[in-house]
Amino acid sequence: MTRRVWFVSPALNASLRQARFDDGAALDAAGRAAARAAAPALPTPALAVASGSRRCRETAGLLGLGAAVEPEALAAPDTGSWRGRTLTEVMETSPQEVGRWLGDPEFRAGGGESVADVCARVSRWLDTLGDRTGVPDGGLVIGVVEPELARAAVVHALGAPLSAFWRCDVAPLTVTELSGRDGRWNLRSGRPLAAEDSQEPPSR
Repeated sequence: MTRRVWFVSPALNASLRQARFDDGAALDAAGRAAARAAAPALPTPALAVASGSRRCRETAGLLGLGAAVEPEALAAPDTGSWRGRTLTEVMETSPQEVGRWLGDPEFRAGGGESVADVCARVSRWLDTLGDRTGVPDGGLVIGVVEPELARAAVVHALGAPLSAFWRCDVAPLTVTELSGRDGRWNLRSGRPLAAEDSQEPPSR
């Protein structure tokens, strides 16, 4: 079965602008406006899902997707005691821990999840996508997910080492597109939502 997945990153909020570990903040006015403007760029998916974070749920709603929340596999990364703090604040108090987090995929940020943990659950979700009922062969799945999950999807699609996770930049309201069959994925990443995207691409 051919699988087509678009991972859409959320619109901006104050936390993203401040490089703050997600604290449950809502989208700001500019983020809401950008999401509304991007809505016509999305085709109708066979399945729409979202991370459980507030910014992802709000983005999905403004994009017009009746997205079901994936509470486990596509949950926002658990950053433990770092939640709600800026990267600069954590650097000031725990520089060695930040260094380990950026260099060791097994290190658990703030006692929460590691990069390896996040990549593993996203990989499992992608590898079992064919088990979802109601998604026809070649049907499009759209997930509004945290940028870290899109990074994890890129690592999985390319069979890249976990160290490549930090080399993937995911901007707000961009699409990371995967298409494939039997675990082999083609990748198109970093594409901003635009009017031309409203036409569905052919299945590959």
